[in-house]
Amino acid sequence: MIIAAILFVLIYIGIIVLMISSIWRVFTKANQPGWAAIVPIYNIIIMLEVAKKPTWWVAMYFVPIANIVFMIMTLNAISKNFGKDEGFTVGMVLLGVVFWPILAFGSAQYVDNRVRSASSNDLLDA
Repeated sequence: MIIAAILFVLIYIGIIVLMISSIWRVFTKANQPGWAAIVPIYNIIIMLEVAKKPTWWVAMYFVPIANIVFMIMTLNAISKNFGKDEGFTVGMVLLGVVFWPILAFGSAQYVDNRVRSASSNDLLDA
């Protein structure tokens, strides 16, 4: 029984290390500080910068239900800024432990020069 508990803890720590290193690498690919992946709240701010979304969205992460919607929109923007599509966003939402490492250690490159359309005046897209 104790061996199973130790094995569970080791696997759990391994998944945590994998996720931290994956988000660290994604931040580094986007020319952001990688260490921000381990700082609470600040990592959300950096994630919003990578997604090219306004910083005020951080406040929405503290509103129940809205936080889920805004996180999905943030992940969608991050995947699109790395040249992925909505299917990849679904993967990041449902299987983040698989898709964050794919984004981090795969061949995806961060696109830093996103062009906004002149007709885009949506408040959420600011």
